[in-house]
Amino acid sequence: MKFSQSQFKIIKVLKSKPAESQRRDWIELLSEEDRAFVRRFLLASGSLKELASAYGISYPTVRLRLDRLIEKIKVLEDQRFTSDFERLARARYAEGRLDKETLHELVEAHRRETEDSDDKA
Repeated sequence: MKFSQSQFKIIKVLKSKPAESQRRDWIELLSEEDRAFVRRFLLASGSLKELASAYGISYPTVRLRLDRLIEKIKVLEDQRFTSDFERLARARYAEGRLDKETLHELVEAHRRETEDSDDKA
């Protein structure tokens, strides 16, 4: 079976953790809109052209949406981010809802606050 570049990217993300129970975590953290996009992507056999037509948007817009979703899933799967706050902030950055400077400011402020509360405990 031959996979498109888009399908290959999704498969790569899905295979990033071997245990099935761990793989379910990221999908549960996606919004209903994100899950619907993944479902439509799969039903379209990874055809971005077909997806663009179904959504009534341009191919580059679908490509951007898919790239952002892939980055969001990578963040949600990344074990380096143990704080729910940091994972959520980084997921919002991957979606394009936060700029890089704001992300760094928020994460750094959260880390300082966490360290301060740990020092007091």
